[in-house]
Amino acid sequence: MENEILKRIQDYALEEIMGDRFGKYAKEIILDRAIPDVRDGLKPVQRRILYAMYKAGNTSDKGYIKCAATVGDVLGKFHPHGDSSVYDAMVRMSQWWKQNHILVDIHGNNGSMDGDGPAAYRYTEARLAKISNELLKDLDKETVSWALNFDDRFLEPTVLPAKFPNLLVNGANGISAGYATNIPPHNLGEIIEATIKRIDSPSCRLETILEIVKGPDFPTGGIVEGKDGIISAFTKGTGKVIVRAKTEFKKEKGKEQIIISEIPFDVNKAALVSKIDSIRIDKKVEGISEVRDETDREGLQIAIDLKTGANKELILNYLFKNTDLQISYNYNMVSIVNRSPKVLGILEILDAYIAHYKDIIIKRTTFELKTYEKEFNIVSGLMKAISILDEVIKVIRSSKNKADAKENLVNKFDFNIEQAEAIVTLQLYRLTNTDIVVLKERAEELQKLIERCHEILSDEGVLKSLMKSELREVKKNYAVPRKTEIKDEITEIKVDLKEILMLAIATSIDALAVGITFAF
Repeated sequence: MENEILKRIQDYALEEIMGDRFGKYAKEIILDRAIPDVRDGLKPVQRRILYAMYKAGNTSDKGYIKCAATVGDVLGKFHPHGDSSVYDAMVRMSQWWKQNHILVDIHGNNGSMDGDGPAAYRYTEARLAKISNELLKDLDKETVSWALNFDDRFLEPTVLPAKFPNLLVNGANGISAGYATNIPPHNLGEIIEATIKRIDSPSCRLETILEIVKGPDFPTGGIVEGKDGIISAFTKGTGKVIVRAKTEFKKEKGKEQIIISEIPFDVNKAALVSKIDSIRIDKKVEGISEVRDETDREGLQIAIDLKTGANKELILNYLFKNTDLQISYNYNMVSIVNRSPKVLGILEILDAYIAHYKDIIIKRTTFELKTYEKEFNIVSGLMKAISILDEVIKVIRSSKNKADAKENLVNKFDFNIEQAEAIVTLQLYRLTNTDIVVLKERAEELQKLIERCHEILSDEGVLKSLMKSELREVKKNYAVPRKTEIKDEITEIKVDLKEILMLAIATSIDALAVGITFAF
């Protein structure tokens, strides 16, 4: 017995064991948790949320359902990684300041730009946003591959059909073992036009795409500076741009103001206001009398009141340099391609999406062709049966049972087995009352649909035309004007420290003079 146990003992180096285990863990995190798929732009948890809501009928044309129901459904069937991971992903997909086009429509408190957390999922309700239909449409037409869930009880899609390039439109961010991704949102209309251009001209150069896609388009607006950074990101998948707030000088009731109407992407507004106010209190730059957050239902607005005679240009430049009114944004366009993480430029992302969409249309058309051919076969059988109705009824009545009736119809009238099944299954009153004209019209309609399917499957030009037509329809229904302004050059911020010091001294002298006057 002892010898048997000793035979099963194997010696391994600790480094080998740890390396093997960590490698498996890292692969799991990269592929199934943190990095989005290049085809539909979704991480597994996001895909599972959308699919679970779709399967439950929680769509945009129905009423809201408690978020707790969706979280429980996703946890119990597809994503056993904790309720916070599911609800956090669900909330993020509903926040307009994080996504160019929200995928989940939450009714209730879903957080804020000030960093406030959402209400607990037992208080909020949700349904799919309308544009999510474009990601999920045709899912039931054998368009994608499916995999067993964690306990082999259910099937889940490995990717969604996705009728627009969601990875570029809504962007993505995530951190995994050894990999991180940071893809900013882009304008849907521009991305669709770039996709159509790439379909028409598969060998077009980056310069052509840059004429269409100007750069990132953040839901919070702002100004992006640095065309070289955009070109680098679109070419290599990595690059840096400067994002700054949109500001203007305004005079209100005789007072000079700096009005901030748009802030950089992913900046906490409350923290930004607090930082500016702390600069005022600490008098790091003189001239600010008050800072107010005037954001309301009409839109974002931060007002900075300036003292009489304040150097507004100096104050604004100081705030750009020392607060999140200006930030740097680093592109790192990592996504999953064929079950491997890769850094991709915009051309590679568009090509991967086009290949996916082409595959979806081919599979969908093949499915529809089979469906139409099956129905045409049945309609043809019914038309033939009606033309010899009395003889058909006679044969059915003389048959022993259903199976015998089917066999007799096949042998006597040369029906195929599917047609015979339809005839014996149909109730007699429906068979006798079916209008032959209606059947003929349906047969003609089906013939046209079958011909159309054959055209799509056999002619590359027809397939491409269909792809472009469907993309234009998505653009027509969901495209919005660009929010973010793009500037080629990075504006240099000049803050004269000597001037700030002289201003502080002058202010101190004025304050001292006022104090002496009051004393006398």
